[in-house]
Amino acid sequence: MNKTLFKLHSWMALIAFVPLLVICVTGSILVFKHEIDALLIADKVRVDAAGRERLDLDTLATSVNSNFPGYEIVGWALFQDRDRADLVYTMQHGTDEWTYALLDQYTGEPLRPPMGLTHHLTDWLLDLHYTLLVGDWGMLITSVFSILLCLLGISGFILYRKFWKNFFTLRWNARLIVYFSDLHKMTGIIGAPILLVLGFTGAWWNITHFAHELEEHAGGAEHYKMAERLYNDELSLQALMDDTAKRVRNIEATYISFPWEPGANFTFWGDVHSGNPLLSQYASNVTYNAQSGEHMVSYDIREASLGAKIVDSYRRLHFGDFAGLVSKVIWCVIGLSPLMLSVTGIYIWSRRREKRRNARVKRRGKRLAIPAVG
Repeated sequence: MNKTLFKLHSWMALIAFVPLLVICVTGSILVFKHEIDALLIADKVRVDAAGRERLDLDTLATSVNSNFPGYEIVGWALFQDRDRADLVYTMQHGTDEWTYALLDQYTGEPLRPPMGLTHHLTDWLLDLHYTLLVGDWGMLITSVFSILLCLLGISGFILYRKFWKNFFTLRWNARLIVYFSDLHKMTGIIGAPILLVLGFTGAWWNITHFAHELEEHAGGAEHYKMAERLYNDELSLQALMDDTAKRVRNIEATYISFPWEPGANFTFWGDVHSGNPLLSQYASNVTYNAQSGEHMVSYDIREASLGAKIVDSYRRLHFGDFAGLVSKVIWCVIGLSPLMLSVTGIYIWSRRREKRRNARVKRRGKRLAIPAVG
């Protein structure tokens, strides 16, 4: 069984080698996406919050609409880091492409006009990570490789299930293949639990998103092209956000979904600070009618089922931000472990393949050397 499983493990690793390296390395980098942005484009993503209060949403929305009249707001990210600029998703009239602008929430001044979702380096890396730059079908492809990552972790655990006997053994003075074998086992066992989490949560997200896209656009239905404002311009966005606190106790709005197609409404997503570090900052929500402003439905994650809480935790578990800097560093380092596993694994595989080939040649030579009888 071990021999067959080892072959399966090896072939899965060879098939997934390049895509998994791309996915894992970009994922490790993206753990610190905002920190990288703050180094490269600080004037676009950082603001000075000292001693200032953010303007009300209506004033900010008016600033966006007046500065970019050819666009409609379709989403609004309000970050819990007060020094982080608001990110406003937009859609240009006549298109179905999402773009985003950056806004100083204390002055209403745009810091960056609407641009494509892959304009900056880390945005491009994010698209590479999730779709391998091939759109919606890319999400399905990355899901397959995420599943392969899970299978590699599981098969590795089975192959090295007695790892605890020599867990911290690295035979430094041994042949290179022996040293690489020890290093491969140690790296795999340490990284496997987190890589399993990353693989499973990544596959879950991409598969569900891809399935949603298929359902939404079954039969060849095209994406809606923005033609006009899809909500009542007389509604007060600030009043709606203030009302969310009456619907869900202690909610802090972190993202506002605006109508992006006919029939869509306003949904305020937020953090309820439950004390559970794995619940995401978008776990609860309140929805209002886009025309009348009437409250439609509220969802409090604290009152949800255990299954719903587990699914919501996938976000924190995938990004690794549930314990601040400590968990982010661990996720970043473990995310790079497939690089080490690939180098050591390919070397081990190639040397064993060479050894088998030499053994076959040797056996063939012996058969040819035996004189014919009779």
